[in-house]
Amino acid sequence: MKFKLDENIPVEAAALLREVGHDAVTVLDQNMGGKADEIVIEVCSQEQRALITLDLDFSDIKTYPPSSYHGIFVLRIKQQSRSKVLEAIAKLIPYLPSEPIEKQLWIVEEDKIRIRE
Repeated sequence: MKFKLDENIPVEAAALLREVGHDAVTVLDQNMGGKADEIVIEVCSQEQRALITLDLDFSDIKTYPPSSYHGIFVLRIKQQSRSKVLEAIAKLIPYLPSEPIEKQLWIVEEDKIRIRE
């Protein structure tokens, strides 16, 4: 699976995803730091990548309808420290092969994952 990690996700998360066989790049890898959300999600669409972000704006299904994208993962965790974000990504990884990603919005919380179309 192909992922793009938003600039608010630690770059080490890309390594976690790569270790289990996913194609993961960061917004910073592509010199897109500070770009508007609309540009980031458009590049994700062009590259056929799912976006992983802490930005709650991407959970707005009216602005970013999941059916228009290759997948959006919003990490909705209370503590957004590097270690807690990496922990959330590590917990997410086992679910990736078993659930559809394309055209889905995943809301990842500490104790559950919700998937919306």
